[in-house]
Amino acid sequence: MEYLDFELPIKELEDQLDKCELIGQESDVDVTNTCKQIEKKLEETKRKIYKNLTAWQRVQLSRHPNRPYTLDYINALCGDTFLELFGDRGFKDDKAMIGGLGKIDGQSFMLIGQQKGYNTKTRQYRNFGMANPEGYRKALRLMKMAEKFGIPVVTFIDTPGAYPGLEAEERGQGEAIARNILEMTRLKVPIIVVIVGEGASGGALGIGVGDKVFMMENTWYSVISPESCSSILWKSWEYKEQAAEALKLTSADMKKQKIVDDIIPEPLGGAHYDRETTFKTVGQYITKAYNELKDLSTPKLVAQRMDKYSKMGEFKE
Repeated sequence: MEYLDFELPIKELEDQLDKCELIGQESDVDVTNTCKQIEKKLEETKRKIYKNLTAWQRVQLSRHPNRPYTLDYINALCGDTFLELFGDRGFKDDKAMIGGLGKIDGQSFMLIGQQKGYNTKTRQYRNFGMANPEGYRKALRLMKMAEKFGIPVVTFIDTPGAYPGLEAEERGQGEAIARNILEMTRLKVPIIVVIVGEGASGGALGIGVGDKVFMMENTWYSVISPESCSSILWKSWEYKEQAAEALKLTSADMKKQKIVDDIIPEPLGGAHYDRETTFKTVGQYITKAYNELKDLSTPKLVAQRMDKYSKMGEFKE
């Protein structure tokens, strides 16, 4: 397990607990009470830290290297029913954007999402979860296929943003994202969106329009990352914590502003501490959302989705 800077008190107590248990195993000394005291203190420390996280600390948790990624969710929820589909039929297959057909609780879904890598080699292979235009065009192709066969769509968002390279701009990055947003607003099947990690800028919006939009508890969703915001406003990354607070990018902020529909709770410490529970909870939210949407007529489904997004940004003086 890797630890973030604010998790170091937890690491110290877990190390103490390991040493205490080791002494009990290797000697005749009864360390039961000592271990229980450490366990109690460890639980109290975890609750104190994770129940009072700052916006920046939640950003850090969303990027935790042990956190499950899109394929982890798909494989856990769909098992061997997942069939990955490739290519945008125009340029090439984008490894940062994955998609395919799979079943969750017996219901078929078209599953789409950004995929990050686990180590240096796979991070380069997946382009750090930053999709090129062909990735968004592949996603749209799969959504249109789902629409043709009446299959609901589930998207998983986890990206630091769309790839900003020159070649991506040459191939129409902005147009590809804008096209997806337009087509998703009027797609004739239910769309369920789950933000499982980072939800940054247009890279997230390119697959982020949905009838139901959920955020995992320790994720963020914003037009810009705290570091980039800090570098623009203060010409330095040193103010990233201040920027994170000002951007109102946490799940609680997004729910309050009615940008997302609900927050999916995570196990104490984050999704990576108890993956099995995390996957089960996400599956329950997806199934519940689909059951709420499946009986809506197509005109009502589309009208309701458009109305939802039209109301965003309204305010009263």
